[in-house]
Amino acid sequence: MVSDGAREIFDVLFCPFGEGCAVASVLGLLEAREAAARVRVEDLREVAARAAVALEAAEIELDRRVIAREELLEALALSAAETTTVTEAETEATSMSGPSPLPGTTVPSWRDGLPATVLAPDYQRILGMVANRSGQEPARAKEIAVALGLEPTPAKVEGVRSKARRLAERGWLVQEVSGMFSACRGVVAGPVGGSSA
Repeated sequence: MVSDGAREIFDVLFCPFGEGCAVASVLGLLEAREAAARVRVEDLREVAARAAVALEAAEIELDRRVIAREELLEALALSAAETTTVTEAETEATSMSGPSPLPGTTVPSWRDGLPATVLAPDYQRILGMVANRSGQEPARAKEIAVALGLEPTPAKVEGVRSKARRLAERGWLVQEVSGMFSACRGVVAGPVGGSSA
């Protein structure tokens, strides 16, 4: 803004005819534009300050999420390593002592001479049903569920599929590319019966 003293000097030098001078009007117009520009600068400074605060908060949140993901991955890796160690120890103990498994226990990897009785009852029934189909086409999860006396509801079929996949991952069954299951050579299964699978 132009000071009052400067304005008086300007008026004397450039506007000797009084207040209605066109130059003074231009000066007033420029002062109004300067004032508007100042207001705009102040508004933008406030917006920039708010954006800086929001950016800082977003960066803090991002850091927290990255740390949480890294912590979870580390915990899962540690848990998986401990589970593998425990599972191997349980498999060794089971194969030596031969106690009957409890429902829901882990499925040991198949090896020559390992009887199907080391498997939980539901797994034994699935293995027995598939093994008794020798010479036939591989079985779908829905066919296995029906053969075990289960209603072919999606939940029951998915439960059977999950258990059959686990058996395939451990070498007890073979999962075909089509998603169907067949028995491995050398696997001896027990009789087929009803299931709670």
